[in-house]
Amino acid sequence: METVRRLGSEKPVVIFSKSNCCISHAIKILISSFGANPTVYELDHLPKGREVENALLTLGCNPSVPAVFIGKIFVGGSNEVMSLNVKGKLKPLLIEANAIWM
Repeated sequence: METVRRLGSEKPVVIFSKSNCCISHAIKILISSFGANPTVYELDHLPKGREVENALLTLGCNPSVPAVFIGKIFVGGSNEVMSLNVKGKLKPLLIEANAIWM
């Protein structure tokens, strides 16, 4: 769990993903479309990816990916990120985290 929180707080936007997950890909594209450059951890490419995935499940991510941290705060998965976008709250959150500048 500590590894997930540490990795999630290292950069303004962190996405835990799997390289074969189309929903993770869509979330990466959405966040990048605002001009952000998220740090992406592909769990299927990490030596301890399974441990990280278990920690994400413990955080309440079900499914485990995508899992998004913005501004050192766990935002959630695809539903939460898409909901923030639809409500017009994703861009301000990215600005506040210094992931993008306006």
